[in-house]
Amino acid sequence: MTNAFIEHFDDGIEPKLETLGGKGASLVTMTAAGMPVPPGFVITTAAFDAFIGTSLIAQINELLESVDVDDVADVDEISAKIRGLILECPVPDDVREATHTAYNRLQAQFEQQVPVAVRSSATAEDLPDASFAGQQDTYLWLNGYDAVTEHIRLCWASLFTSRAILYRLKNDIPNDGLSMAVVVQKMVNSSAAGVAMTLDPTNGDRSKITVDASYGVGETVVSGTVTPDNIQLDKVTLDIVSEHIGEKHVELIPDVTTNSLIEREVDADRRAVRSLTDEQLTAVAQLAKRAEKHYGTPQDIEWSVDADLPDGENILLLQSRPETVHSSKKPAAKPAATSGGFAASLGIGSSISSMTASFLKS
Repeated sequence: MTNAFIEHFDDGIEPKLETLGGKGASLVTMTAAGMPVPPGFVITTAAFDAFIGTSLIAQINELLESVDVDDVADVDEISAKIRGLILECPVPDDVREATHTAYNRLQAQFEQQVPVAVRSSATAEDLPDASFAGQQDTYLWLNGYDAVTEHIRLCWASLFTSRAILYRLKNDIPNDGLSMAVVVQKMVNSSAAGVAMTLDPTNGDRSKITVDASYGVGETVVSGTVTPDNIQLDKVTLDIVSEHIGEKHVELIPDVTTNSLIEREVDADRRAVRSLTDEQLTAVAQLAKRAEKHYGTPQDIEWSVDADLPDGENILLLQSRPETVHSSKKPAAKPAATSGGFAASLGIGSSISSMTASFLKS
């Protein structure tokens, strides 16, 4: 049952940024829209607020007031002190009980216990005029309630990493009212994964879809660990416009004995071919278009191919957020037609993987 501290993706309650954070609100919205999202729930900002209380937030604010933004060592020291306070502070019993009930409800959907991801969802992330991607923590392949609660607390603490503190200070984003929700979601058994943007991130061309893909879990793509396949498609016809086969030298895969992720080298034959079939690539592009249509603005999406699901049902949407660099600009005017027809220009770089990854790291 949903309460002030918990909201399941499929509860049918209106998603609110101030309650669910950017990531949580997006996942609830996508579930309500019938998009293929792995099931889960959000520990709301009310839980964080109850945890941080009056005394803890007073200590945090006092530490932040003394920080010197031009002194990296000072920022690191203040960040460490704040995160230490959060990791040591006891969680209220009602928050802990609500979280335990929600975790059991999620696990009851499956025949046996499934690993989950625990993902930060700050109220100031994924906004149209700001990009907070990568500033707060995400933890993958966690098993059991104790591991989940430990990493929820780590997500709360990541609201005050050095990077996050500096970004807010330098962009005049106040700490007053700042809060953190946390997403707990069934872990995808990913055979391939990556990101997609419903435009060309090099120039903002909205007639294209750009896909970066690699084997295994998508963290290798968003972290820049591998050079993924980079494909651009025409948004209308879904024909391939350009394609670069990345090296994809390693993949992150689940270790069934430990329920953790391990890095494995990709053999030469698999490196030489695209990590997605033609059908899977089309399905990813269609999913990106569907997200853009739903939200009404160009999107950055994270997607995965779940090896546990049959073809036609195995492309899952993990996250969708507004593209923040080009989408705020008005589309360029189309050139006027002449009697000689249109001049075509497809000056597309060989790879935009690192740029895409920097936008989408979570």
